[in-house]
Order: sequence, then C-alpha cells, then structure tokens
Amino acid sequence: MNRQPSPVPRRRVLLAGAGAAAALLGPSLGGGPAAAAGRPRAGAADSLQPYASYWFPDSLPSGTPGDGITWRSLAAWTPGGDRDLAFNTATVPLAERFTPVPANTTARACQARISALAAFDHTAGNPSQGSATADYYAPTHWAYLDELVFWGGSSGEGLILAPNAPVVDAAHRHGVPVLGTVFLPPVAYGGQLRWTRDLVQKDSAGRFPLAAKLVQVATVYGFDGWFLNAETGGGDAALAADMQAFLRALRAAGAGHGLRITWYDAMNTTGQVGWQGALDALNQPFFQDAAGPVADSLFVDFRWNARRLADSGRLAEQLGRSHYELWAGVDVEAAGWDSDTDWDAIIPGGRDHVVSYGFYRPEWTLGHLPEGRTPGQFHAADDRFWSGAGLDPTRPGGSGWRAPASAVADRSTLTTLPFATTFNTGHGLRWYEDGVATSAAPWNHLGLQDRLPPRRWAVRTAGQRPEVSLDFAEAWRGGSSLLVRGVLDAPATLELFPARLPAGATTVLDLTHRLDPASGPVTVEVAVALREAPAPGEPAPYSYLPAGVLEPGSGWRTTSLRLGSPGPGTVHALGVRLTGRAGAAVAWRLGALAVRDTAGSPAAPSGLTVIGTATTDGATAVRLSWRRATGPVRHYELHRRFPDGKREFLGGTCGTAFYVPGLRPAPGEPAARLEVRAVHELFTVSKPSTTQLPW
Repeated sequence: MNRQPSPVPRRRVLLAGAGAAAALLGPSLGGGPAAAAGRPRAGAADSLQPYASYWFPDSLPSGTPGDGITWRSLAAWTPGGDRDLAFNTATVPLAERFTPVPANTTARACQARISALAAFDHTAGNPSQGSATADYYAPTHWAYLDELVFWGGSSGEGLILAPNAPVVDAAHRHGVPVLGTVFLPPVAYGGQLRWTRDLVQKDSAGRFPLAAKLVQVATVYGFDGWFLNAETGGGDAALAADMQAFLRALRAAGAGHGLRITWYDAMNTTGQVGWQGALDALNQPFFQDAAGPVADSLFVDFRWNARRLADSGRLAEQLGRSHYELWAGVDVEAAGWDSDTDWDAIIPGGRDHVVSYGFYRPEWTLGHLPEGRTPGQFHAADDRFWSGAGLDPTRPGGSGWRAPASAVADRSTLTTLPFATTFNTGHGLRWYEDGVATSAAPWNHLGLQDRLPPRRWAVRTAGQRPEVSLDFAEAWRGGSSLLVRGVLDAPATLELFPARLPAGATTVLDLTHRLDPASGPVTVEVAVALREAPAPGEPAPYSYLPAGVLEPGSGWRTTSLRLGSPGPGTVHALGVRLTGRAGAAVAWRLGALAVRDTAGSPAAPSGLTVIGTATTDGATAVRLSWRRATGPVRHYELHRRFPDGKREFLGGTCGTAFYVPGLRPAPGEPAARLEVRAVHELFTVSKPSTTQLPW
C-alpha cells in the first residue's frame, strides 16, 4: 500500500495498480502514464501476447497511453469483440470445502475469516497465462482465505481489473472465490470524478448499464464478484445515492450467478471520501439499508481501533448481519510479520473474535526478499507468514505476529475421488515429467498448481524435528516436490491432508518418493486416519501402512497400497511416518500422492490449430486453440516434438487456448510439430492432438 503524502497524522488510502506497488512493481507513485516507464516497446511477436483485461468505466483519459498500455472502455466491451477472451477465461469450478478439527487449540472455526488484497503484476502488461520466470507470487495457503481480491488499477492504465485465469483457477481448486477490482482513485493520484459518474450512469429506463457489464464480465471470465473502492473526492449526496443504488443493482444482477460484492470504507453518504475506520451511519447504507443487504461484506479502513471495531460488530448484528462480514484492514505491505497490529481488537485470544480481517498486500512475502531470491526462499517466508515463526500450525504460538494458523481454522477440499497431487506450487526452475526435466526454462502458471498440504508443517515426533519444505531442485512432476531433511533419531509423522475421502475395498493410495544421494536409508509408512482427531490440537488416530525401505541411489519409486476395509469408510487424514537408521541424516522427497478407486485416463483433445503467428528477429510467437476433450480434464499441456523425437514442454493451461512465444527452427526442421494433451486428475495424459507450424 502506498501512503498518500500529507502532513502528520499520515493519511492512508488504498491505492492500487502500478502506482500503488511502486516499491514492488513500478517506478511511479501516482499510477499515471508514468507507471509504464521502463517497459519495452512491443514488437510484432509481442502483439500476440494476451494480457489480463482492464478498463475505464466509459470515458478515457486525455492524451496518449504509455508504452504497453491500451485504454479501453467497459461500456464498449463485448465478449465477441474480446480477442483475448479465450486466454483469460477461468474454467476450474469453485470447489466446496469443509472445516476439519482445528490443528491447535486457539484456531476457531466459524469465527474470523480472512480476505486478502494481492497485486500479481502491473495493471497493464500482466500476462494472461503465466510467464518465463519462477520469480512470481504463488500463494498456496488457500486454506485460511475466504476471498482473494485481484488488486490493481491506476489512472494511467485502467480502473477495472478482471483477474487473470491462472489466479482464479488455482483459487477455485482450493475453494476460494476471487474478486475483480473497481478502483476510483483519489484526485491526488489522478482520479477524476467523471469516472465515478460514468460508473453509476443510468440509461433512459433508469437502469445501470455498467452494473450489467460487471456481471457479464465476471460470468464470462469465470470469477466471483467485485471489490469496489470509490476514493475520488468531490462528490455530493446525490452521487452517493446513485452509488448506493448502483451497488444494489449490481448485487441483484449478480445474485443468480453466485457473485459477491465487497465495499471498501471510503466514499460515504455525503459523497465525500471519509475513511470511517468502522461500520457506522455514514457508510452503513453501502453495506445494508432498510431493504436488506447492499454488499456482501465491508472492508473497514485502517483507521479502526478496538472500540470502533467492537461498535461495528454490534451494529452489524443489529442489522441482522454477521460481524464476521466486516474485514478489518491489516496493512502488511511494508513490514509483513513485523507489522504493528492490535490483534486483540480483531481476534482476542480469550473470547470470541470481534470481526474478520483483511490483509493488504500479503505478497510482501515475495517482495521483501532481496534480488536473486529463489522460489524456495519465497515459500519459506510465505510459510512463516501464514503458519508462524515455528513453521508448525500445531504449535503456532509466539509474541508479536499472530499468524493466521493461530486464529483461523483451516479448510480442505479433499472430499471426492480421485485425489492426486504432485506438490506443484505453480512455478518452478524447470518442468519435470516422471522425474525427468522436459524443459530447462523457469516458468510460472498458477492454474497448474496442485492442492498442497494446508498445515505447513505439522510434524509429530519424540525426537529432533526434521526440516520440511517445498523444494525446487528435483520434482516428479511439475516444478517442485516435498522435501524432508534432518536427523531422524525417532520416528516422525508428517501430517499432510485433512480429508473426507470415501474409502472402500478397492481404494488405493499411490506414493511416489525417493532419497537424495547423500541421504541415509528411510523406512516409510503411510499414515491413514479413518476417524477425526479427538480434539483441537490432538493428532488424528492414525494407522500405519508399510510403504517400504528406501536406500540411497534407488531413484523414484511408486508404492501402491490398499486403504479400504471390506465395508465403506472415510479417510479423515493422510500423512507419512519416516524412520531413519542409527541417527543418519536423511533427505526424503515426496513427488506424488494419489488416492483412487480406479485408474483414470483422459480422452484426447482435438482440432489443435494455429490461430495467429508473428515473427520478430527470427523468433515466432504462436496463438493456439483446440477443442475440449470429452470427460473430466484437469488441464492441458503443450509440447514441441523435435525431429530426433525429443519432446519439450511449452506450457499448460486449464482452458483451450494458449500463447507460445519465441519459437525458433531446429536444424533441418521444415516445420515445428506442436502437440497438446489432456491431463487427468490422476496426472495420466491423453494421446496428443497435433499441428504443424511451417517455417
């Protein structure tokens, strides 16, 4: 969060986009045209690159947009005229979740929840389907989130942001809804009141056309609603009334599609920007009026204190609303876990939580790291942010930072078979298939992220606690694997997944694992619990199934075990127990875990077609599309097949269109052979659909 320059006391504003993220994402403080400074001018190949969509409500700024920026009007947008729509459409449905018995005695179910406002890139120039770098904010602690706001917007680029598909697909796989952003910036940062008036304009029938457009965008693109932040000053009570009526129309139009609205505490009923730091009479009509709910939740500005939050919660209940529908803003952009926060005002330890809380810019876990940071360093920092300094949610105590795991009960989407994970975080230094790197290029694409252990890292042992991490040096599939390192002087049980998985006589668990070369031998057992943990903080009642003894140098091994009993049951928790030998240090990797009743293999996609090419300096960029495979598909993967038979991974997506940059001919190659395969939930792959790209 940028701070608006002003006399003490310093005034805080929610300032989005490239300008807001000056320290992390761009050079301009104000978010105007200068926010694009330093971007390379687009070449012919770059003209095919699809980007996440952004708009002004209707009228556009005066002048000329900066390099790499396209000014667009939402009022003029139509799906048929959106050439990047196929690249920006999320396809993973929002998964249902349940709340297991909490991992500790302080986390509470059905009380405070968490919203997070996170910026993934500039407003303009944010690639639709990942990019060729592993240095990317890849959130994985979805179990503690109730909603994610795709944060951004600036007066020089655009004010309305649709989340890109990889973010939505990853969040949906974990049951987390994603909201786009409508940002009307302060005048000091280029805001113009005409854009507020554009947003709430009515047609001749008294309807709000842009409310209908926002619903259409969300439903066509596949995300879950909107975060509205009206911070442009200079309005009046009539404009505030129009805004309130606009919100009501937006909510009514979106209700049938399951869309939700979060309103930020800025504009009040006078039409001015008041930042109440509370739910009170001046902003209540934007949350609830006499006719009922207007917004689904309210993000309370950072000026709150304990009294204001307590009063806000009481007012919400008087209105017939839950006080947990109020997000108390917690600014972590500058200091992360060292942020000065009155936690007892939000989530007191000895009594019921007061309200929920909203993190502003938790991507600090990436941005605060020095140049040359690695994905492993990022995930270590992110684990500390969400789980606490001890990196164990079963023991999340400590003074100062109150990590989410210490207060909020985690949730899980593991309710149906088949379930599989390769511990892929959605970015990596290479891409692996069956333990072999099929691309040496770094990458990111959150839509390829797997469901990962939510309790990082719950380890139960009577001896030394090993180090557990998501590691990028080796993987079975994707870009990462789970690594356990240390001296195992006593058996150590690593708790992986709370679950509600049906298990019968035919249910099988597959475990793919290996030792690093310098490791001592390890005896591996699969921990399976068919009942809930007896109480918060207690271990699940595991039974242990032998999975063999691994010796160094034996490579990747897949072990299959039957889980079910003769009658039906339910797997409530999954983990592994590791036992070392004679105190030797171990380095054990878990590359894949699957639970299934039968094997699965997807049908092949069809009709792979080159729909656009552009060449710059001998490198050809390609747009591809294909027809969706019949039956269940997790995602699609694209490869290039060389004349010698070698396959190279080009990328993957959950949709049916993909952009590939920078293809160059191989020696003696008359045409590039391109392939797309469907990938099943069990990570089995289909036969390819192929096409040729003549040189």
